[in-house]
Amino acid sequence: GSQRRMNKYNWNSKNSEMKSKKKWVLIPGVFLGFLLISTWMLMARNESQYVNNDSGFQVSELLGESVSEGFALAVKPVAFNFPEDHGPHPNFRNEWWYYTGNLEDSTGRSFGYQFTLFRYTLSPVQFENSSNWRTNQFYMGHFALTDVEEDHFFFSERFSRENAQLAGAMTVPFRVWLEDWEVTGDAGKTKFPQQIKAQTEDVVLSLELSSSKPLVLQGNQGHSQKGSRPGNASYYYSFTRMQTHGTLKIGDREFNVHGSSWMDREWSTSALEKGQKGWDWFALQLSDGREIMLYQIRRDNGKADLTSKGVIINESGHSIKLEWKDLDLKILSSWTSPETGIRYPSGWKLNIPSENLDLEIKPLIENQELRTSVNYWEGAVEVQSLQNDISLNGKGYVELTGYTRTN
Repeated sequence: GSQRRMNKYNWNSKNSEMKSKKKWVLIPGVFLGFLLISTWMLMARNESQYVNNDSGFQVSELLGESVSEGFALAVKPVAFNFPEDHGPHPNFRNEWWYYTGNLEDSTGRSFGYQFTLFRYTLSPVQFENSSNWRTNQFYMGHFALTDVEEDHFFFSERFSRENAQLAGAMTVPFRVWLEDWEVTGDAGKTKFPQQIKAQTEDVVLSLELSSSKPLVLQGNQGHSQKGSRPGNASYYYSFTRMQTHGTLKIGDREFNVHGSSWMDREWSTSALEKGQKGWDWFALQLSDGREIMLYQIRRDNGKADLTSKGVIINESGHSIKLEWKDLDLKILSSWTSPETGIRYPSGWKLNIPSENLDLEIKPLIENQELRTSVNYWEGAVEVQSLQNDISLNGKGYVELTGYTRTN
C-alpha cells in the first residue's frame, strides 16, 4: 500500500496573479483503512477544484459535536500539569500546537509566519503497539509565510499518520513533528525555550523562541467554553509574547530575523455546535507591553455567539477577562479572494472602554488566504491607536474561519 503526502505552495503577487506549485510524494507503508474516512477524502480531490473554489471542508464539520462518543470531553476546569500538558492528549479527538509571529530583518523588512501542527484521533479505540504502523492518530501541518515587502504569501499543508519516522508528539524531551517540520524545546525551563524548523521548496524557517511572560490559562482556569452544551469546549492556554530570532530563507535569499511570537495550545473533542459557523480570532501584541486575545464565534446569522470572549494581559502578565459586551468590534472593509470567491473582513475597529483602547487593525497584505483542507484566512496585521496617543501601536495575527462564497 501507499500513503500520499500533499504539499502545496501558493503565493500572491502585487499584480494579483496567483501562482502555485504542487508536489505529490509517495511514502511506502500500510495505509490503515479507517484513515479513509470522509473527512480526509480531500486527498483524492481534483487539483483544479481544490484551488479555484471554496469546496474545502468547514470548521463546523471538523470540530462539531456530531462525533464525540468514546472520546474524552472538556466538561469542566481541571488542574493543568506541566510539562505533561505541553505534550499530546490522545484521548481527546483533536488538538494543536499553534505558532504565529511577526518578524523583521536588520533593515526593517517585515515578515509574518504561521506554523501549526494538528493531531486528530480518528477512532476512540486504542490499539496495542503490536505494529509500528498501527495507530489511530493522524497529523496535519500548516506552514505559511507573509513577505510584506514583496506582497507574497506562501502556504503549505501536509498529512501523515503517527509514526516515529513520520509524525508524533512527546513531552520529554518536548517534540512535535511532521516529517521535517518540527518544534522542540526544554519544557522544564521557566521560559520554555523552543525551536521551530520548517521548510518547503521555496521557504526555509529556523527560529528560537523564549517566553518573556508566564503562560495564560484562557477562559475559566484553562477551560474555554465554545458552545452552550457541556463538553463543547476546549482546554486552552497561551504564551502571548515569545521573543524570537533565527533565519528565514526565501528562494536563494537568506534573512536574519527577530521579533515576537504567540503560541496557542488547545485540545478538545467537540467545540462548535449547531448554529455556529466559524470564528474570528485576534492575537495582538501592543507596544506598551499588553496583549489582547479575542475570539468571536459567529452564528449562522453572522452575529457573535454569547460564548465569544477575550482577555487582556498586562505588562506584568496579569490577565483581565473580557465578555463580548465589554468591547465593540466593527468591520471597516472587506476583501474577496480571486481564487475561491470567498469574501473576508479586511480591517477592523476595536474599542475596549474599560481599558481606554480604541484601535484600528489592518492586514499587512490583503491576500493571506490558506486554501487547504479548510479554506481560511490567517495573516499578519498591524495595530494603531485611534486616540491622541499615536505612540501606541502593535502587531499581531488574525484568523477567519467559516466564511464561504456568497455568490
